[in-house]
Amino acid sequence: MEMVVLVDDAGTPVGTRSKATTHGPATPRHLAFSCHVIDGDGRLLVTRRALTKQTWPGVWTNSFCGHPAPDESLEDAVRRRAAFELGLAVDAIECVAPEFSYVARDASGIQENEYCPVFIATAASALSPNPDEVAEARWTTASELALAAGAVPWAFSPWLVEHLPQVLPHLPGGNEHA
Repeated sequence: MEMVVLVDDAGTPVGTRSKATTHGPATPRHLAFSCHVIDGDGRLLVTRRALTKQTWPGVWTNSFCGHPAPDESLEDAVRRRAAFELGLAVDAIECVAPEFSYVARDASGIQENEYCPVFIATAASALSPNPDEVAEARWTTASELALAAGAVPWAFSPWLVEHLPQVLPHLPGGNEHA
């Protein structure tokens, strides 16, 4: 059974809970992470969530996200989820928004309530997306992502739209939109 780490508003662990029973109409604050992947050419990977995802199915988002297991470091969770969701090895993992958190409710009524540090990592292998996690994957630029998220924010995950201004200065070509 997959477990998530429950946290207080400062991100301090206060317990654990089954992931299956965590997300609902009144989701407790829990630890998660988001990650943006760049390649050797400075391109940025965005993904569209699989249509079978429990929350925000079919929306475009950062490269991948997930929940660290109890006693798992965030960096190890980033590596694990990159491999699981994208079939991708990553390196040069850097936390660029360590205190990001958000609360959002999707159209089905499920609430996300996450303390969600944001990472940037470099692709270290070929991409092979898991269709249960990812409907589509595209390489783009920080500039193109910023323009698209600004023009049609409803087409993107709320966490991406909210954390993108903090992350752009850390992405190749992102300073012009910071």
